[in-house]
Amino acid sequence: MLPVRRVCVFCGSNTGRNAAYSAAAGALGESIAKQGVTLVYGGGRVGLMGVVADAVLGLGGRVVGVIPRAIATDEVAHPDLTELHVVGSMHERKALMADLAQGFVALPGGFGTLDELCEILTWAQLGMHRKPVGLLNVEGYFDPLLAFLDQAVLDGFVRPSHRRLLIEGRDPSRILHLLSRSKAPVVSKWLDGRADLR
Repeated sequence: MLPVRRVCVFCGSNTGRNAAYSAAAGALGESIAKQGVTLVYGGGRVGLMGVVADAVLGLGGRVVGVIPRAIATDEVAHPDLTELHVVGSMHERKALMADLAQGFVALPGGFGTLDELCEILTWAQLGMHRKPVGLLNVEGYFDPLLAFLDQAVLDGFVRPSHRRLLIEGRDPSRILHLLSRSKAPVVSKWLDGRADLR
């Protein structure tokens, strides 16, 4: 597996109540910049989005933002990015971020972060890409989600091979290494109603 040179980070437009979330976002941004990786993200200047972008920019790294026009005009767009793509919709935003990135990492966030993570995992499940998808599980934030996915495997809604598409890490400085050394399994989603649960 080649190193991930462009990583898309999904994260909250709020910072959350735990200071550890901002610390992890900053540490991830620093790691991205130090490893010469380009950050691709949602283009905002607020919340964890702004923290990770500022950390990359602060060390001279490249940051590419993708933001819907309706949000950009509300002065949420980060003014100092290397590149900023203004698109027409959230759907266009997610599609362009996916095209630009070679791998994905989710930090703590809310509905938007969960939507982005689940969609990119679904695309991997359907064979639409073979890019690694990681979860930075800061202080167990995603433990309930991981437990849900494990239950979905037990109940036959997710194959174990598909469950393994999601790479969990707890160290911001190592998550890129985990992505780069991963090899996406060649798996197919059953489409004829027969659940092969391998």
